Amino acid sequence: MARGLLYALAGAAIGAAAARAAYAALTRTQGGGGDPASRWTRKNHRGEPITLLEGPAFVAWASAAAALAPGRPARARAAALLAGAVSGALGAYDDLYGTTSSKGFKGHLSALARGEVTSGAVKILGIGATGLAAAALVSDGPADTLVNGAVVAGAANLANLFDLRPGRAIKVGLLTGGPLLAAAVAGDSPATAALAAVPLGAAAALLPDDLGERAMLGDAGANALGALLGLAAVTKLGRPGRLVLLGTVAALTAASEKISFTKVIAGNKVLNRLDLLGRRPADA
Repeated sequence: MARGLLYALAGAAIGAAAARAAYAALTRTQGGGGDPASRWTRKNHRGEPITLLEGPAFVAWASAAAALAPGRPARARAAALLAGAVSGALGAYDDLYGTTSSKGFKGHLSALARGEVTSGAVKILGIGATGLAAAALVSDGPADTLVNGAVVAGAANLANLFDLRPGRAIKVGLLTGGPLLAAAVAGDSPATAALAAVPLGAAAALLPDDLGERAMLGDAGANALGALLGLAAVTKLGRPGRLVLLGTVAALTAASEKISFTKVIAGNKVLNRLDLLGRRPADA
């Protein structure tokens, strides 16, 4: 347990420091948060300008830190770099060039069936391939690779579905990744502890700007956060646990095609309170 805790603390500290430094550097060089002239500026749910630079900052350094985290074999390091960096890059492509003409898996795949290649379809197929490639580096055989790859890709997509309100995607990441990190520490699994701690530390460090509505993860950051936590999960859980996780991710993704997560959260007192925690008041 002592080694697991040490690696978790080191991973979280490295992830947090790197993400904050990267975010500060990017906002200085790219016109700052909320600059209407920046290609990374969008309008949030209030209609106010907000920067997406939080996402690239998270992708670059969370991926690098996860790959450099101590106690992990070379193949696991490569898997972390691949899962985080490539899924984040595909998300950034969708952030910059995506349109709203097609939404969700069904919308993008339907457009693809008509011969229209949307940025979302590129991201879906690309993250699927990335998940399989990363999983192949840490799995035992084809069956495990398929399950693990689906978990990594599914988690990347699911995290992005929550990035619709300030801090929500990060809170979901912390609430789901926290127990995984605790289990890795308690089970003295230093490699998994380090891998889970890096994205959690980086996300926590960026949370104040997200809650303050100065920045958001966007597809880039949310995809990378989900992919890295998914990878950490498949390195810790046994096959039954991974199958349950895959089923949960698939069910939530399917539900998102018909149900608004925002409405579900708003209609539940506990979830709504967690969602509003730390956010600006509605009339601010």
